[in-house]
Amino acid sequence: MTVQPIRLFGDPVLRTPAEPVVDFDAELRKLIADLTDTMREQGGAGLAAPQLGVGLRVFTFDVDDVVGHLVNPVLEFPDSEEQDGPEGCLSIPGLYFDTKRRLNVVAKGFNEYGDPMQIVGTGLMARCVQHETDHLDGVLFLDRLDPKGRKEAMKAIRQAEWYDPGAPPVVKVSPHAAASPFGLGG
Repeated sequence: MTVQPIRLFGDPVLRTPAEPVVDFDAELRKLIADLTDTMREQGGAGLAAPQLGVGLRVFTFDVDDVVGHLVNPVLEFPDSEEQDGPEGCLSIPGLYFDTKRRLNVVAKGFNEYGDPMQIVGTGLMARCVQHETDHLDGVLFLDRLDPKGRKEAMKAIRQAEWYDPGAPPVVKVSPHAAASPFGLGG
């Protein structure tokens, strides 16, 4: 196994937009293996490269017995249906908050060899794909919460055992339009 340490909330890499993958080589395949092993070891539904400190646009997923990855994802939403439910993050361990997401998504990108692929997801798969793509844009699911929810989340984070008060994190407002917080890439 190639389990790697996961970067926690407050680490600047989690707020930095990732760069597109241009080399579909053995190094990328090792990164995908590391992401998959770490995600599975930690019991996550997904894991994005920035969570391992790597600023590349790639994530892995393990939802409903479907394990895979997507490189350089671009999201499309076939409708405006929404879902609302608990969401968590391996970079914010042990905390879950109700988060609105689109119910359905089509994610287009590439596999580890550079071949085009797409994921059509609904429910948990759609939530996972949106969550992980947000990571690639430097956005955390906390940014998707309403102001009251963000305030409650920050209070819970400050009380968490893993929180480092010496490096106070910043929660930003979602960069996507308020009328449609589910824009491309998020």
